[in-house]
Amino acid sequence: MTKTAAVLLGVLLGCAVVEAHHSFAAQFDPAKPFSISGAVTKVEWTNPHIYLYVDVKDTAGAVVNWAVEMGNPLQLVHLGWTRNDVKIGDSVSIDGWLARDGSKLMNAKSILLGGRKMFAGSSQGSNP
Repeated sequence: MTKTAAVLLGVLLGCAVVEAHHSFAAQFDPAKPFSISGAVTKVEWTNPHIYLYVDVKDTAGAVVNWAVEMGNPLQLVHLGWTRNDVKIGDSVSIDGWLARDGSKLMNAKSILLGGRKMFAGSSQGSNP
């Protein structure tokens, strides 16, 4: 009985941490490709998506912080990334798609980092 209770508890706890997930088309607009360049201010290497935060100068010269959604950690490892590839202060150029809500959020297709173009695991299906 104790073994059965432990298994049941494990299943219940495992179900509690499952997060809702969104489709690409629900949050991002495939008709709005976009590119940014700037300095990385923060890296979040967590599930369900990795996020980079990048300071970008807008057309008026003001610095705006953009959130950049990438694939999940396992997906990026399969694409050749490690959690140490991007560091705060690194200069990056990112191609991707804008968020539908007009926020400073984009989904990354690829990232140019140190002269190396890396695919970002977009669920848009444009990665190798």
